[in-house]
Amino acid sequence: MSSKKILQLNSSIMGEQSFSRKLGNAIVDKILEKYPNSIVEQLDLVETGIPHLSPETLKAMFTPTEYQTDDTKQNLILSNQLVDQLFDADILVIGAPLVNRTIHSSLKAWIDHITRRGITFGYGEDGLPKGFVKDKKVYVAMSSGGVYTDEQGQAHDFVAPYLRSFLGFLGMTDMSVFRAEGLHVPVLQENALQKGIDSIVID
Repeated sequence: MSSKKILQLNSSIMGEQSFSRKLGNAIVDKILEKYPNSIVEQLDLVETGIPHLSPETLKAMFTPTEYQTDDTKQNLILSNQLVDQLFDADILVIGAPLVNRTIHSSLKAWIDHITRRGITFGYGEDGLPKGFVKDKKVYVAMSSGGVYTDEQGQAHDFVAPYLRSFLGFLGMTDMSVFRAEGLHVPVLQENALQKGIDSIVID
């Protein structure tokens, strides 16, 4: 069995008490069972304080290399580091709690920094987008106070569909979602995390 490079992202503000973090850790443990010599790199998006895109950084992203100044390059340092880290990983484990029906802003900031035209995506001659981040497996550890897998809840889940759509846009089309849901529902909360852990299958 070959070893893997695992990039684990956490986007919860709940620290070690986070259910998405606990579920993500369980996913990593399962991966390590299958690929024992793998390397795990953790990135806490909240603690790191990845900034939202500034006008200067956005402008730098669209500046051709031959026209980049020292200031331009300075504004791209973080984005370049995050992109390199992404390309270096074989497997992504993304802790994604549902916050007000969508992802936490720290995860959105990470997504904005890795979305680079000509580097992580582009457009073909037919005008259609092409993702350049290939050959990655993505596991999402999603937690939610309510239930979002039934017919009523699915209409209000803007975490899993968004991540599947946008990461797929960048080329990461192989994504599995495991859920600890119903964490605030009295009849479900006691077993919600364990149910999510029990559902983990590493392919």
